[in-house]
Amino acid sequence: MLTNSDIEALEDILFAEPWGDEALDFFGLHGAVCASVIGPVNLQVEDIFRLATGSDTLPDGKVPEVFAQCVSSLTRDMAQSLDMGHALELPEPEDGDPMNALENWCAGFVETFLENEDKWMEEAAEEEVADLMVPILTLSGLFEDEDFQRAREDEQVAGRMAEAIPDSLTDLYLLFHAPE
Repeated sequence: MLTNSDIEALEDILFAEPWGDEALDFFGLHGAVCASVIGPVNLQVEDIFRLATGSDTLPDGKVPEVFAQCVSSLTRDMAQSLDMGHALELPEPEDGDPMNALENWCAGFVETFLENEDKWMEEAAEEEVADLMVPILTLSGLFEDEDFQRAREDEQVAGRMAEAIPDSLTDLYLLFHAPE
């Protein structure tokens, strides 16, 4: 579990120049790490850094140590929780708009999913993956699809989709990681 100071250190890195305007916030980073843990492709810390910052350039040629430690800790905690049969809890903002935080989380998850979409679809039943991804895709705000926009604008529908995400994550994890 990350501390508030860990999260602040991560956001200092994420919002640093030159990628600060393009970078994910902590919620988006959490979503990206979650997609790496849940999906069929376990990304390296460098890949997650690239996705989180939108930059192919590593500062001083390597991922900052605090970033690597935090991503490793998140990865370990998520995998352990899922292996024990627990649903993942999404981070919630201490203040501010929880739906904005959820949108950022979903966007990070979706960007990571899209990075390896072919693997996600070939490793499992494509229709099942698509169905389980609907709440995350919809709430990410990344798509201009009229149905997605309508669902996001309807507070009750958006709320039900948000509530469905932890179960969808568990089902996706089992789809890719359950013993055969």
